[in-house]
This record gives sequence, structure tokens and C-alpha cells, in this order.
Amino acid sequence: MGAASDADRGALPDRRHHASGRVDHRRAGAKRRDRDPRRPRPQARGGDGAIRVVDAHVHVIVPELLRCRRHDDEWRPRVRRDAGEQLVELDGREIRSAVNEFVDVPTILAIQARAGVDAVVLCPWVPLLFPEVEPAACLERCRIQNQALAGLARDNPERVAALGAVPLQDPELAAAELRELRRDGALAGVEVTASVGGVYVGEPRFEPFWAAAAETEALVFIHPTTRGFDAPVFGEHYLWNTVGNPLETTIAAAQLVMGGVMERHPRLRVLLAHGGGAVLALRGRLRHSHTFQPQARAELTESPLASIRRFHFDTITHDRELLAALIEFAGAERVLLGSDYPFDMADHDPVASVRALDLPEAAQEAVLGGNAARLTRGSAVHA
Repeated sequence: MGAASDADRGALPDRRHHASGRVDHRRAGAKRRDRDPRRPRPQARGGDGAIRVVDAHVHVIVPELLRCRRHDDEWRPRVRRDAGEQLVELDGREIRSAVNEFVDVPTILAIQARAGVDAVVLCPWVPLLFPEVEPAACLERCRIQNQALAGLARDNPERVAALGAVPLQDPELAAAELRELRRDGALAGVEVTASVGGVYVGEPRFEPFWAAAAETEALVFIHPTTRGFDAPVFGEHYLWNTVGNPLETTIAAAQLVMGGVMERHPRLRVLLAHGGGAVLALRGRLRHSHTFQPQARAELTESPLASIRRFHFDTITHDRELLAALIEFAGAERVLLGSDYPFDMADHDPVASVRALDLPEAAQEAVLGGNAARLTRGSAVHA
């Protein structure tokens, strides 16, 4: 992965000033070692004492799911090359936004290594979570991926952890499958879409799943469906991605907060994609509504800010100042390096994005890899 240009990331601010994209260490959970016993502790160092960098947001299509002569089901994806460009075919659509290797894990790991990443947390490509499919069929497809992802984690014990998939359209079935996955132990948790069939995951019907996730301490990665809004404007200017995707995550997160899910289940480990969408920008409105509107506090007793701080966030903001603000608000122990590999909207140099913040050593180590190691404990990246 090559380094992103300043044009790709947006103009970088002058670092000499307070609004420089640097983190205020006093507010980031990253104080000086001799002053803060709660600081994030090193959890991802290699045998040589160097920080192990973990990319916690990496998509993959496992070969076992691909369409081929032996398995020619129409629901399966195809991946091919068209004039040297990777092309993914699924449900009659052609997707060209996956600009790096999508299937071959050794190649993926080599690309990541060139970007300074030592280990990855693999998760399915979001359409392959099959949120619109009948539950039994979805479960069958999820299990194909889960078995393959578990095998990748076992076969690459130094470099791969993985998140599986569950049929969330049937929350009871999803809860049972999650418990089974966690008993097996190879997968650190699951990836879910922000909504299923147009119903966002904070709705009461999903309570069995969230209870199981808290019980098993599974890492639950919430990712936008990428097809969440039908308004014509989202067909323009790539807005379905740049605005629609983070908006989906924002709605799901706000519903989980205001519906009291995060408060009821304090053991939940929920990772929000793309820096949490617009949650940081809307925190004040959520807090204000909770103060003045009975409807907004009907199911939430704690401050919305306290519930928001229960989430974990990846670093994919494409903005240094926003990432710094996220770490200051949530604390370094709640932010994980992520890239959104292999897509065009990925952060193509996530390590540089974190190092540019000039964090204290303990906080930097937590974001670069320690937090991912902690949340996937017992799996590869914790080795």
C-alpha cells in the first residue's frame, strides 16, 4: 500500500498551533507515565520489544466462497482481472473499488507488511454478510466463511485474527451461532451490518444478539451496509460512500446509545467503522436532547456521552484533526488502527496517520496495536 497524498487526506494543518492535529495528552487517556496509572499498557510487543502494528479493519473474500465450476451458485462472487484491474462480480453488479488483492491472504499480508503492518484482523466483505437473505440460507453461507476464516487464523498464528458472520436477520439464531463461534475460540467475534432489512441494530428485536455478545465478550464490528439509502442524491458524486456509509454507522450507534443497549450491557465490545461516522460531531445534540426531551431519556439513564465512550472506534477519518479529537474524546484505549483494505476509500497509510498525531508512547502503542491485541485476546494478534 502506497502512502496517501495530502490531496487524498485533505490539507494538513500547521502542527505548530494548538489546532494542529496533535492530541491534547491531558484529555486522551495518555498522560505521562508517572502521573496516570490508568494509561493504556503495552499489549502488542514482539519478541524484540518492538511495537506490533495491527490493522483491525481488513476485508477479505475467502476462496471457499468464490463461484467456480464445482460451486456455481448464483449468490457466490467472482473475482477476476480486467486489463489488470481487479473486478468483483456479485448479484449482476461489477465492483471495481477493491483496488488491492481481495482473496489471496499471503499477498494481502505482504502488502500490509510493506505498509508497516505486522498483523491483521480479517472480516468478510460486507455484501457477503447476506443481510437480506432468508436466515437458514444466510447461516449456511456464514458458516462457509467462518470455517475458512477460523482456518486462516489457526494457520497464521502470528499474523491473523478474524471476525466471522452470523444471520442477524434472526437474532435468536445469530445469538446461538455467536455462542458456538466463541466456544470454538478461533474467531474473536463477528462483523454485522448497521441495519438488517432496513431495521437498525439498536432495535429491541436484536436484544438476544447483544446479550450473547456481552456474555461471550465477543468483538462486534459494526459496518455500514453500503446500500443504506435510496435517495437519488446518494447516486451523485460518490455520496453513497462518503456520506451514506458513515451516516449508517452514525444511526446505528445513536440508536444503541439512546436505546440504552450500551448502558444495559457494559461488557459489550463494539467497534464502529470509519471513526464512528458522525457520532463525534453529533454528541452535543444527543446530550442536549437527553437533557430536555423525555423521549430521548426514556431508555437511557446515563449521559449519552458516557454511552458513546463505551464504543471502540477505528482510525479511518481521513482527517488528522478529527482523529486527534476522537482520541481526546474517547481515550487512546478506545481507538484501533484500521485501513478499510482493500478499497479505494481506505487509509492507504494508516500507520503514518497515527504517528502524525505525536502521541505519547503508551497511547501510540495502544492505538497501533495494543487495543486490537486486547480485544482479540487469545487469537493471533495477541501472540
